[in-house]
Amino acid sequence: MDLVLEVTDRYVFDQVYSKVFPVSLASSIPNKWLQILDLNNGFIAKNSTLLIQTLNAKNNLPRINKEIYGHTPFLRDFTEATFQSLFPRYNIIREFVSLCAITTVFGWLLYLSMASLSYIFVFDKTIFNHPRYLKNQMYQEIHLALSAIPTMSALTAPWFVLECNGHSRLYFTKPNKDWHNYLIEICAFIFFTDCGVYFAHRWLHWPWVYKHLHKPHHKWIVCTPFASHAFNPFDGYGQSISYHVYPMIFPLQKMIYLGLFVFVNFWTIMIHDGNHMYNNKVVNGTACHTVHHLYFSYNFGQFTTLWDRLGGSYRRPEDSLFDPSLKNDAKVLEEQLKDVDKEMKELEGENDERVYDDKAKKFN
Repeated sequence: MDLVLEVTDRYVFDQVYSKVFPVSLASSIPNKWLQILDLNNGFIAKNSTLLIQTLNAKNNLPRINKEIYGHTPFLRDFTEATFQSLFPRYNIIREFVSLCAITTVFGWLLYLSMASLSYIFVFDKTIFNHPRYLKNQMYQEIHLALSAIPTMSALTAPWFVLECNGHSRLYFTKPNKDWHNYLIEICAFIFFTDCGVYFAHRWLHWPWVYKHLHKPHHKWIVCTPFASHAFNPFDGYGQSISYHVYPMIFPLQKMIYLGLFVFVNFWTIMIHDGNHMYNNKVVNGTACHTVHHLYFSYNFGQFTTLWDRLGGSYRRPEDSLFDPSLKNDAKVLEEQLKDVDKEMKELEGENDERVYDDKAKKFN
């Protein structure tokens, strides 16, 4: 994430912070607060022209002591605005706020763009005819997701701050690393996080935890792609922890880490799109996750069925999910709804607070 932060600092945040918190404010702040907040950038601004010439000299990027400024530029050079803010780039408060903003905006854009593309080109719109599709469901999904992402970003930002300050095993280049090593890192990441998500997700189905955290996501018995991020933010954060723990323990190339961040979001959207293309015994695809939303207590995994099989929670998707002619068949739906209602009552009790779409009446 330090790569993203540096580029964003260069083109956005340096200018924003220099205007909102210019170094001229230092004269009105007591010295003890300047020291506490680590706002010691005033002398840098006075000599910024010389520093820029020194730091940006080709083949002469010295490693500047953090007491003087902080990190040398890694991808982009410093500019005049870099040194004109009371909050220098390395200030931990600025890092946290900037990373919250980046993660929120990037999260919104990733969610809306990928879910929209899935809705247009992949999503099975016959779901609108399902008797458990809710009234105004897509609007509710989008509203919950957009409101949850900023809180999830704030909860996630401390992990990124640790990464940006060297407290992880992320790296950009290493000698003797080739594509075999990178492939092993990708597979190890998927294996580790698949396990982490499984146990976090299963914990979220403990009755007390489910009631207070996970229930909003299971409001959607049948899903659209916009349901992918529509949950309580603490629920979403809890399931994501293994993604941040992994690079703290194991080496991972930084660009691969960013790619995996995008992939995880893509996969989360994909397994909510209702398009059941295959019934694979190994991959926890869309059909497996549809089963999870229908019947609650099965298929907790993220990428594979491994942990569900080991934990005794795997349920093979019914063949009817893959037959277009049976999706709206009254007998098939009647049998499905018996199981749905049974599982729902066991986990949530008799009181179903959902408001279903009027189309459901023709099946009841």
